[in-house]
Amino acid sequence: MKIINLKMLNFRNYEKIELSFSPNYNIIYGNNGVGKTNLIEGIYVLALTKSFRGSVDKILVMNNKDVCRIEGVVRNEYEDKYKIILKDSGKKVKINDSKVDKLSDYISKINVVLFNPDDLRFIKDSPSIRRNAINLEISQLNNVYLKNLNMYNKLLKQRNSYLKTMNINANSYPSYLEVLTDKLIEYGEKIYNSRKKYIDLLNDKLGKYYKDICDIDNLKLEYSSDYKNFDKDSVINKYKDNLNRDIILGKTSFGVHHDDIKFKLDKYNIKDYGSEGQQKNAIIAYKLAELEIFKKVKGNYPILILDDLFSELDINKINNILNLINDDIQTFITVTEIDKINSNIIKKSKLFKVNDGNIGEE
Repeated sequence: MKIINLKMLNFRNYEKIELSFSPNYNIIYGNNGVGKTNLIEGIYVLALTKSFRGSVDKILVMNNKDVCRIEGVVRNEYEDKYKIILKDSGKKVKINDSKVDKLSDYISKINVVLFNPDDLRFIKDSPSIRRNAINLEISQLNNVYLKNLNMYNKLLKQRNSYLKTMNINANSYPSYLEVLTDKLIEYGEKIYNSRKKYIDLLNDKLGKYYKDICDIDNLKLEYSSDYKNFDKDSVINKYKDNLNRDIILGKTSFGVHHDDIKFKLDKYNIKDYGSEGQQKNAIIAYKLAELEIFKKVKGNYPILILDDLFSELDINKINNILNLINDDIQTFITVTEIDKINSNIIKKSKLFKVNDGNIGEE
């Protein structure tokens, strides 16, 4: 999968740009604060309809402008044109100029794997950060998963709302709650199976890449879920056991919305016992494993974005990591000092110099 060109109108600090890319390496360089990350953010938004920075859509639109547009041609089996239009009134997405009504039918068409400095939150922060990341990754592989997740979240919201009703209304209908719970279990099982399969695939590759990076080969992901070793009767009984507590709390205390994963090194959780260097290496290994899963499942490598990698690791380690990347992968690298990159990689790259919203192609 390759993005051939990109057009952006009123996106962040870019009033109007049009760029064409190399199918191999694309190096985006310039001083801090000039818009390097904004450029690769545009590619990410085109693929996944939202920013990796957690920004709301209206923040992506240039100040004093009413509309923002991102479009690009992406080659997979065929060349297709993708477009996202952001306005105060909402978001529109199009493929080959035809409107796509549901974002779940758009996501998974363009696949992106991103590394940026905030990815350490994946290890350090709360389980919700890890669940959100896993959800996004699996959704790119299979948009049916995203539809199942959306349905689960809708049912969870309905169940929580009815639990609150039951708490204040003795005449509410337990049978309605049972219907909601049965459907919640149905979709929860689908989500659990998808997550387990994905994490198993990651574990097939993760240890190898961690060893390639730092010569230690026993890194594993541990998947923690209320649905572990799923048995429907046991799960139903668990919801029944928790019912009084759930009514008092007004929320569902059991289910895949509590799932988590841990990075385990020598059986120790590196969130608690690993150094920051070990955590960074684990994230890189995780991203490299992701690339291979996309290749296995979808038949093509995704687009790879390495944002500000050189501020996170030493030069030798970074160049070792770059040497692990398959030449078939279209890779975008942002960097402040281009001379940090191995000269052999520069020879294979297209260079983009960024300066306050202006981009020069070299």
